[in-house]
Amino acid sequence: MASESERESMEFDVVIVGAGPSGLAAACRLMQQAGEAEQELSVCVVEKGSEVGAHILSGAIFEPRALQELFPDWQERGAPLTTPASRDEVYLLKDAEKGQKLPNALVPPSMHNTGGELTRYVISAGNLCRWLAEQAEGLGVEIFPGFAAQEAIVEEGVVKGILIGDMGVGADGQPKDGHMPGMELHARYTLFAEGTRGHIGKRLIEAYDLAAGKDPQHYGIGFKELWDVPTEQHEPGLILHGSGWPLEKGTHGGWFLYHGDNQQVVVGLILDLSYQNPWFSPFDEFQRMKHHPVLARHLEGGKRVAYGARAIAKGGLNCLPKMTFPGGLLIGCDAGTLNFAKIKGLHTAMKSGLVAAEAVFEALARGDEGGQELTTFTEKWEASWAYAELKGSASFGPAIHKYGTVGGGAYNFVDQLLGGKLPTVHDTTPDHEALRPASEFEKIDYPRPDGKLSFDKPSSVFLSNTNHEEDQPCHLWLDDPELPIRDNLPEYAEPAQRYCPAGVYEVVEDDAGKPRFKINFQNCVHCKTCDIKDPAQNITWVAPEGGGGPNYPNM
Repeated sequence: MASESERESMEFDVVIVGAGPSGLAAACRLMQQAGEAEQELSVCVVEKGSEVGAHILSGAIFEPRALQELFPDWQERGAPLTTPASRDEVYLLKDAEKGQKLPNALVPPSMHNTGGELTRYVISAGNLCRWLAEQAEGLGVEIFPGFAAQEAIVEEGVVKGILIGDMGVGADGQPKDGHMPGMELHARYTLFAEGTRGHIGKRLIEAYDLAAGKDPQHYGIGFKELWDVPTEQHEPGLILHGSGWPLEKGTHGGWFLYHGDNQQVVVGLILDLSYQNPWFSPFDEFQRMKHHPVLARHLEGGKRVAYGARAIAKGGLNCLPKMTFPGGLLIGCDAGTLNFAKIKGLHTAMKSGLVAAEAVFEALARGDEGGQELTTFTEKWEASWAYAELKGSASFGPAIHKYGTVGGGAYNFVDQLLGGKLPTVHDTTPDHEALRPASEFEKIDYPRPDGKLSFDKPSSVFLSNTNHEEDQPCHLWLDDPELPIRDNLPEYAEPAQRYCPAGVYEVVEDDAGKPRFKINFQNCVHCKTCDIKDPAQNITWVAPEGGGGPNYPNM
């Protein structure tokens, strides 16, 4: 690492970490307010992906409520919302062949995507972010893709900006030819919008004790594939959701299949990371799920063209940390604003960004030099419709964990009908503590992929366009390098081999025939599952060199 004296620095009024929906919404709104007030304002967004949208992965059915507030003329501006939701179907899969379509009357209101005043759309979240970035740059925001924020700059307890990671450091930790020390970006206020389990956000939550009095955050891992399908089986705007098979008892999750534009279908599976069986492989569950007739009929004859995976923060209001600290804010999925009852988080993330922008600009407009804790954000956030949504669905995830998919679903259905009057359910067991010894379960024999509907990890990672410079330090840190083989292998059959959706972790034999833990960090799709699910919390994900990771086209 470069010494402090070697680093260059830049000064901004506001620095935003992450060019996702919350960060870009905040950037746009800040500049809108500055324009309205005829006030100079410098706003910078840094993005670790090679381009805006490269690391964005979401279903996604989009509610444009926050977008409407930000850009009422979004249609005239050409926002990529072209496929309105046309029809909902919800299924319970009973076994590998049978599935029951549920009557609309039995589907929780939060799962309805058609009807009502607000039109919802099947979209690419990555393309939405690319469009938002264009709007932000048009307003004067500076966006730096390919630059990975490595840590927060903290002075006397106040966040003063961020440090960008060095470029051109070898695997041995020594500078290579062309080495560039990371810059310091100083700001009066810094907004952290890194997405789920942001590595800086994680440290800030701990350092400022932001999760005090809250339930531990709960996570899922979400898979998504993009398919080109024949014209005759494509119905733009058709939305399918379901649960049940192939998930075993005690494992919770649900699948989605959306018909978008351009003769494309997206299919995915979201699995709770609270599962107990260490033999369980989320990736393989997703692959075999696609063979069920309810899903297969939409995919057969098509071609898979993209694959990705990402952890999601699904704990909701019970797990939402305090989002303010001196000099900055946590927004979007970095805090955990997703409304899992709707399986939607783009609109609430954007709203958190809008509220953050208003609180920050108010402070700057009155001459604030920065570094304060913006308690006005909390007041505005708790008065917002996004907070009200989270409050109304606070029991959704915990009820499913406690009562199962069917029982929890029934609890939530009644709770929604009663307007959230049932007692709030809590889940205080962290996801990594839910894992039980491998000896308590039978090993799962997953079917081999057929190369038509189901596929292996290497071919899937290839479709994610993932790439990292090989000669750089591994960005997956082990607190105790011996623990995976010493402890996790005998106790849990080393579950990292299975919970990772990209084949990053392997147990191989060394020259002496002894097991060795191997990390293929070049395969990493930045999903953060290892940082979340490792039972010993021995793995820490940090940002690799900027520009590394997946390059999702329009996910």
